Amino acid sequence: MAQSGYFDFRGSVSGIAEGEAALRRGEANFVVVIPPDFERDVVRGRHPEILLAADASDPSAVGGAASALSGIVQVAITETLQGPLRTSAGNAAPFSVVVQRAYNPEGRTSTNIVPGLLAIILSMTMVMITAVAIVKESERGTMEMLIATPVRPLEVMAGKILPYVFVGYVQAVVFLLAASIIFKVPFEGSWLAFFLGFNLYIVVNLALGFLISTLARSQMQAMQLSFFTILPSILLSGFMFPFAGMPGWAQVLGTGVPATHFLRVVRAVMLKGGDVADVSGEFVALGIILVVIAGVAMLRYRQTLD
Repeated sequence: MAQSGYFDFRGSVSGIAEGEAALRRGEANFVVVIPPDFERDVVRGRHPEILLAADASDPSAVGGAASALSGIVQVAITETLQGPLRTSAGNAAPFSVVVQRAYNPEGRTSTNIVPGLLAIILSMTMVMITAVAIVKESERGTMEMLIATPVRPLEVMAGKILPYVFVGYVQAVVFLLAASIIFKVPFEGSWLAFFLGFNLYIVVNLALGFLISTLARSQMQAMQLSFFTILPSILLSGFMFPFAGMPGWAQVLGTGVPATHFLRVVRAVMLKGGDVADVSGEFVALGIILVVIAGVAMLRYRQTLD
């Protein structure tokens, strides 16, 4: 499997609990379980089974890996095993591979797509409405009144983005109701983890909208710049394509996209039963992105004061 180039082995785990934790935290997409005395059972013709525990929250990734694994097994049987162990016509293979699809055993596409839609919808609305609303004030001249006051850039940014947090709350409530009632998507994890990640992601997108407003000079420019942030959120976050299957440069760019980390939080909490500890790394990543965006936005705001 390692020599095929399809699988990238990151290490070994000891015990079922550690393997399940690796899948839940997203540290591994697959865990290969080889039973004790596997080689001896093959030699004695007992037909042992290799278990491939897969994170099936993305059905497309699991399907490709299972197909590739079947081909790898056949090649291994044909080229490696010798004598009576080699498979011949009409004889069963000396061992078999069983794929266990965790978190989405039915392979439903909606189970994978619907949680990711929340990240995309919030990214589209929060960034755009913030950028357009602030630029609109600049066009009307009301921003000059703020410039004349002793208000600091951080206070201006907080005052402008906080009202839109409630808009995000309304969208999240509607989304969760639709996901549960219409699409039957489960919510297995911690509500606290979801709440923390949701609020952090909203603030990041609102800060990004504030940054765009310092760059745009008209509402049309603000909308166009907002669209530039939406496309990476769709293509590089793992929403449309499996993140691990993207080229290295795309994964590097995608790591800097806020939707990438929030999408992992939503899928880990809703589908995998994750808690705060399981997604703490994504919280840290979102926090770093927030600090960078807010810092640049405040610097740009000071430049507009000059």
